[in-house]
Amino acid sequence: MSRKTRHEPHEEHADESWLLPYADLLTLLLALFLVLYAMSATDARKFQEMSEAFNMALTGGTGVMEYSKTLPSDQPPTLKDHKASTPPVPSTPDQRRAELMKQEQEDLEKLKKQLDEYIKNNGLTTELNTKLNLSQLVITIRDNALFPSGEAVVKPEAQKLAQAISQMLQQFPDYEIIVSGHTDNVPISNYRYPSNWDLSSDRALQFMKILLANSALDPKRFMPIGYGEYHPIADNKTAAGRAKNRRVEVSIIRKYQDSATFTNVDKGN
Repeated sequence: MSRKTRHEPHEEHADESWLLPYADLLTLLLALFLVLYAMSATDARKFQEMSEAFNMALTGGTGVMEYSKTLPSDQPPTLKDHKASTPPVPSTPDQRRAELMKQEQEDLEKLKKQLDEYIKNNGLTTELNTKLNLSQLVITIRDNALFPSGEAVVKPEAQKLAQAISQMLQQFPDYEIIVSGHTDNVPISNYRYPSNWDLSSDRALQFMKILLANSALDPKRFMPIGYGEYHPIADNKTAAGRAKNRRVEVSIIRKYQDSATFTNVDKGN
């Protein structure tokens, strides 16, 4: 009797080896999309951290996802770059005031220089002088250069002087201007001027009117004042002293005053 050969049951299994590369491909695609998303963000630091995490997980820390520390030229700016391009912080009120004071000092020094050159070029050094101090720039004009004795009518040659001063003043239109008249202490009493107050006031007014003939100047910034004999700059006991006291002063008033800022501004001619 022949022996039948017995066969063990055999199960057929499908070949699933293709799943391995497929799974790797899906993983790489996922990583690629995450990297592209990270590259679209503006924070380069986060992108670097993410890329380093994927490198460690997928390739042991090295590979195609290794982040270069040198950003490409089209890389969005980092926070550090943004700070570098940030505009400066606006100045404080004290800083702004210091800047304005500095500009004012430069303006007045420029005007003084122009006046001094005019005085020198026209041979007026004995009749005019300028002085810059902590409160104002003062142009002092002796009365004999402007008026006949005891009168307030400005001499024709002095009108040219007033016009020249007005042209210089129009370069700096924002300053207050005081035109003041002064006399000596010799009493005056005539049909027109009963006192030195009246004479000094009228002289200041008449000289100011010639300045304001220049339409570029704003009359609201001008003021005439008569001081009479009460603000002398020399001794009235001598003829020379009295001559110095008879004068008209044009004062350009500072808008910003700080004695600690200016150390050498008392500049006489």
